[in-house]
Amino acid sequence: MSRENYLFTSESVSEGHPDKVCDRISDAVVDAYLGVDPHARVAVETLTTTNLIVLAGEVRGPDSITHEKIEQIARDSVRSIGYEQDGFHWKNAEVQVHVHSQSADIAQGVDASGNKDEGAGDQGIMFGYACRETSVLMPAPIYLSHGILRDMAAARHSGERAEFGPDSKSQVTLAYENGKPVRATSVVVSTQHAEGLDQIAVRELVRPYVESVLPDGWMCPEEDFYVNPTGNFVIGGPDGDAGLTGRKIIVDTYGGAAPHGGGAFSGKDPTKVDRSAAYAARYLAKNVVAADLAERCTIQLSYAIGVSRPLSIYVDLHGTGKSGASESKLEGALGEVMDLSPRGIREHLGLSNPIYERTAAYGHFGRTPQDDGGFSWERTDLADQITAALT
Repeated sequence: MSRENYLFTSESVSEGHPDKVCDRISDAVVDAYLGVDPHARVAVETLTTTNLIVLAGEVRGPDSITHEKIEQIARDSVRSIGYEQDGFHWKNAEVQVHVHSQSADIAQGVDASGNKDEGAGDQGIMFGYACRETSVLMPAPIYLSHGILRDMAAARHSGERAEFGPDSKSQVTLAYENGKPVRATSVVVSTQHAEGLDQIAVRELVRPYVESVLPDGWMCPEEDFYVNPTGNFVIGGPDGDAGLTGRKIIVDTYGGAAPHGGGAFSGKDPTKVDRSAAYAARYLAKNVVAADLAERCTIQLSYAIGVSRPLSIYVDLHGTGKSGASESKLEGALGEVMDLSPRGIREHLGLSNPIYERTAAYGHFGRTPQDDGGFSWERTDLADQITAALT
């Protein structure tokens, strides 16, 4: 039996965190390729450190995306985040591009040919999750952690809080009673800031963004509200710590409230099931909960490289199934209502569009579906079909 009363914590990091800088650059490269050729193949990783950006990976796509173009994409991404510091500046940083053609061995396993459908870009397991803790059917701790940093970043970009730097982290601990979140027991925010501000001043600048995101009455005790616990945080971003693509996969997903298959998302085109099947699993889990078939739902999908169909579909309703829904019935129904081959996922969710740079910070899930197809996996348009498939 699951616990009903406990504390649970999730963290988020801002768009200016070193790893998130790398995720954004890698996803901007994906968008550049898909914007010219929806069938382009991209797997690009980024590393950042003091005034250095290194890109490496494999691509198959238009020759118009040159190394010079990729360098400019990297600089534009860093500029958009807001880095114009001595140790990391969009204009002055050295950019190295080591991107080459995709392996022919991988291509032959993934490409469709003859009677063979497009195969998965790699083996792996992917998880999706949804629950009723928030209006967007996400776990509350990660949802609130993202919200604090997203609002702080908006204030920084608008000039309202020019004292904030691009690099920041948040962490929210919630108390659960009878299985539901009821209040924050601690909140941690560390933010890069302008020279000359002391810890108390930064704390008061941060406070309204925390209080506005937390539900009324949920603010933690004053002694458990930590802002820049180490004191000074002027040097930040890649100048303070090296960054790499794909190191914040729990921040990207459910904040530790659900399993993760281990694969990162950023820098990968949608033939890579690490990304596309994780989006499909979230889409299906969210629609199960939106259909009021369960309060919580975890879905696992598994794939083999070069094989189009999923090897397994696993559903866990955590004892919250309703309306005659059962895990075994759903495992059969989900494969009927959605084609879970890489091609089927890509076409159903419109994943061949340049929609990825925007996913690189503040989570890939719990976002608002957009008119151009962005965050399509957050739609709940499959709920009725899943319900019908169970009857």
